[in-house]
Amino acid sequence: MAVNCLITIICVLVLFFVIVMIIDCNRFVKREYCCESGKLKREGTFVLLSDLHNKSFGKQNERLFRAIEQEKPDAILIAGDMYTSSAREDNQEIAAFVQRLAERYPVYYGNGNHEQKTRLFPEIFGDRYAVFADRICQAGVRLLVNDKWYLPDYNMEIYGLEVGREYYHKPTKMLMSEAYMEEMLGKADENRYNLLIAHNPEYFDNYAAWGADLTVSGHIHGGLMRLPVLGGMISPRLCLFPHYDGGRFTKAGREMILSRGLGTHTLPIRIFNPGELVVIHLKPKNR
Repeated sequence: MAVNCLITIICVLVLFFVIVMIIDCNRFVKREYCCESGKLKREGTFVLLSDLHNKSFGKQNERLFRAIEQEKPDAILIAGDMYTSSAREDNQEIAAFVQRLAERYPVYYGNGNHEQKTRLFPEIFGDRYAVFADRICQAGVRLLVNDKWYLPDYNMEIYGLEVGREYYHKPTKMLMSEAYMEEMLGKADENRYNLLIAHNPEYFDNYAAWGADLTVSGHIHGGLMRLPVLGGMISPRLCLFPHYDGGRFTKAGREMILSRGLGTHTLPIRIFNPGELVVIHLKPKNR
């Protein structure tokens, strides 16, 4: 009898978690943040997208597109991994979605490790990255691969950082030298508001030390499953309960907003961790 009760309880729990996982993998929530700085000249609303991984929320991602429209953003920030580096999966549906966004809004795109992988290994992925990049750039997207774009109305420099693949290795975290950021992006102008799109949040200390006033990141997927108090359970580097799992983080007056992402890959798991549409309100300080 006791054994039967235990089996029943386990089956009910498994069913419960499977239902939660299916629901959370197919929905997203909106989270908003406000960032103030005396360097900014004007207010702006920016939508942050990350880690869509070929996920479709309705035909042509209509649900996601309408949710973005409702925010009336001034621009879109993309923190990488919009598609998955799989030889079996096509990225043109995602290209069409990004192109559609670019027809309405300025879009600033920083690569994640999946875009990077398809870019670096054409012998495996063919011209997948080149065709994707050409299509979105033709639509007006600013694809920032260790590059920057200045917005004079805001007095804001937007940087896109693509770190080397060694900074994604599992399970050991590669140390980043103090000089690395300047080697990749040059010196940050302290008189401007420096917004850094950097897919991997684990190097926030380095980003802040370099001069990023605001870093926007993804990659961690919220830790796949979230538990009360403990937060996200596991990172892509197989680190249990990662410190950077989602939300806002600060260091010495610098900020990072870490998206929990929108899709999944490899392990299609989201439990108590729905996808996330991030809305960032930038405001001049004391106005």
